[in-house]
Amino acid sequence: MSLKAANKVDTNRVELEIEVGAEDFEKAVNNAYKKNIKKMNVPGFRKGKAPRHLVEKIYGTGVFYEDAVNAIYPAHLDAAIKESGYEYVEDKIDFDVTEVGADGLKFKATITVKPEVEIGEYKGLKASKKVEEVTDADVDAELAKLQDRNSRLVTVEGREAKMGDSVTFDFDGSVDGVPFDGGKAENYTLVLGSNQFIPGFEEQIVGKKTDEEFDVNVTFPEDYHAADLAGKAAVFKCKLHEIKEKELPELNDDFAKDCSEFDTLDELKADLKEKLAHQREHQAEDAFESKLLEQLVEILKAEIPEAMFENRVNDSVRDFDYRLQGQGLNLDTYLKYTGMDMEAFRKGFREQAEKQVKIRLALEKIAQLENIQPTEEELEAEFAKMAEQYKLDVEKVKSLVPASELSKDLAVGKAMDLIKENAVAED
Repeated sequence: MSLKAANKVDTNRVELEIEVGAEDFEKAVNNAYKKNIKKMNVPGFRKGKAPRHLVEKIYGTGVFYEDAVNAIYPAHLDAAIKESGYEYVEDKIDFDVTEVGADGLKFKATITVKPEVEIGEYKGLKASKKVEEVTDADVDAELAKLQDRNSRLVTVEGREAKMGDSVTFDFDGSVDGVPFDGGKAENYTLVLGSNQFIPGFEEQIVGKKTDEEFDVNVTFPEDYHAADLAGKAAVFKCKLHEIKEKELPELNDDFAKDCSEFDTLDELKADLKEKLAHQREHQAEDAFESKLLEQLVEILKAEIPEAMFENRVNDSVRDFDYRLQGQGLNLDTYLKYTGMDMEAFRKGFREQAEKQVKIRLALEKIAQLENIQPTEEELEAEFAKMAEQYKLDVEKVKSLVPASELSKDLAVGKAMDLIKENAVAED
């Protein structure tokens, strides 16, 4: 392969002129012959046995050229992109064969590349950084959460249901006297105030007693996901079977022993306070970093190709789909359930995608200007960390993750460290 020229033809578009030598192209043509001859009928020969020169004489010299070009050009294009020094952005490729024959192949490919980037003064950025003090009230709130997690539900008798209770009941819904799908259940358990049902439903169970039968009258929201029910009035015939309430454990040393590694409530409180302090330090650090990144976006100058934003949205959609699959769902089912189309769903990722692309470009530029590169030891340590995280062999991780890409990620991380080290934290 020989890259003959790389010319900018438009903003972020580069035309590559590429030549493939006669020997390499001949191999590709011969492979195309071997692949296709099995499907070709030639008089006087059994299927798949006709010699190549005879097939070309009958069907034309270039009978196998198209398949040969399609097979050979991707690898040569990849090599040409690397040789050009441009960073390719996944996008439409304009492909044009200019010469093909016994002397080899010549073609042009117009690709989208990363933009030229300028960045303003990135050292000495200022941002507020304040670590919130942990108060006794904060510790008490954490204790209350722990207390709630260790509560138990007990059946209550002789009183009416109230918000916060867990109730078991039957319901049978209808619109204009006609039942609808999903509107009926028996022995359904619901925590009143959890807002699992449509507005107004749970409030009408409050005040009812065990074994009481009653009607719940509600109106489905106008934006309800089931279009045939949206905005319509419905009646649910209900029967309440059981009311349960939370019983909280007493806060004392026995509670500390049962719910933690500590022997006393005071030790547990001290530990909660320390963990809250660390958590708030991390939160303050994250908020500080976020403010610095926002400033980097503001001082970035670049004409960014639309494909970079769309590719980042694609990544976000794919990640969301993977998470759904981990829960036994898929994206199509999710969109149907939420009543959202793909265009609207993708739009929800757009703003964040633009920000992420700009931040990445800014940090890559800073890494370039500061000549930041990870050491071999740092690269190996990151591979080992990933192997441990995903429970894979290190060599397997290396086969899946190109070292060049991981090196870029580490350089970007180091660039961010440099920004923070040179930033001014204001109270």
